[in-house]
Amino acid sequence: MLKVAWTESYVLPLPPNHRFPMSKYEILPQQLLHEGTITAANLFHPGQVSKELILLTHEETYWNKLRDLALTPKEIRRTGFPLNAEVVNREITIMQGTVECTHFALQHGIAMNIAGGTHHAFTDRGEGFCLLNDIAIAANYLLSEKLAKKILVVDLDVHQGNGTAQIFRNEPRVFTFSMHGANNYPLVKENSDLDIGLADFTDDTFYLRTLDTNLKNLLDTVQPDFIFYQSGVDILATDTLGRLSISREGCKQRDRLVLELAHRNKIPLVASMGGGYSADFRDIIEAHANTYRLAQQIFF
Repeated sequence: MLKVAWTESYVLPLPPNHRFPMSKYEILPQQLLHEGTITAANLFHPGQVSKELILLTHEETYWNKLRDLALTPKEIRRTGFPLNAEVVNREITIMQGTVECTHFALQHGIAMNIAGGTHHAFTDRGEGFCLLNDIAIAANYLLSEKLAKKILVVDLDVHQGNGTAQIFRNEPRVFTFSMHGANNYPLVKENSDLDIGLADFTDDTFYLRTLDTNLKNLLDTVQPDFIFYQSGVDILATDTLGRLSISREGCKQRDRLVLELAHRNKIPLVASMGGGYSADFRDIIEAHANTYRLAQQIFF
C-alpha cells in the first residue's frame, strides 16, 4: 500500500500576499482523495522528529536558536518565513514524516510526503522556505540505523539542492544529484556530487533525454540501495519562478522515468513534494497529483 505523510496543520498564519503557496498542502490530498487515487487508509499523520535525529544533520547551536525562536532578523528574512512556534512545529512534523516514510518505502517500495523537499536548509542555517532538511535528516537516520549503505538523492526541483549538497559534501555514502536551472536561485551554487545546470527555456525533449541518460548512469555507477526524490514541479513553463519550458506532460514523464527506474531496480524510494509556483493553482495541483497517480500505477 502507498503510504503518504500528511498533517492537516499546514495552513499557517502567513502575512498577506506571502509568495509561498501553503494551500497546496491542503488541496492536494483532498484532490487525491476525491478522484480515488488514495483513500484515508493511505494517509498517515507523523509525529515530531526528535532532537537526536535533527542533530545528526544540523548544528546544535542553529537548532537551539530555531527552537527558541531566537534567529536574528537577517536569518529570518533568509528563510522567507515569519518565525513563530507554528512554523517550527510544522517543520519538525515534516521532518518526521520523511523519516517515517523510509520505513514504509523499505516495506512497500515507495512512500511519499505531502510536503518536504526542504533542500535549501544547511547544517547551520535555513534558506528559501526551508528551516531543516528533511531529505538529509532521513538519509542520516537510515545510515545511523544501518538501514541503507548507499543513498542517491535525485533532486529535480528547478532550484539547486544547495543545502543538501553542503550537508553531504564529505559523506561518501550519500551521492547528491541535482538537475536545476543554471541561472536560477541560488545565485551561488554549492557542489553536488553531480550538478546539471539547465539553460533558460529548456524544453521537454532535452530535459527528459538528459535525465534519462544521467540517471541510468548513476544507478550503474553509484549502485544505491535507497533513493530520495525531490519532485518539485517548479520546472513547469507556467511557473512564475522556474524559467524552464517543461510542459505538464513533460513533468509527468520525468516522474515516470524516476519511479519506473526505482521500481525496476527494486530500490526503495521516498518522494518529497518540493516547489511549485505557477500562477494558475490548477497547474501546481495537477502536476503534483501526477506524481502520486504514477506511484500507484507503477508500484501497486
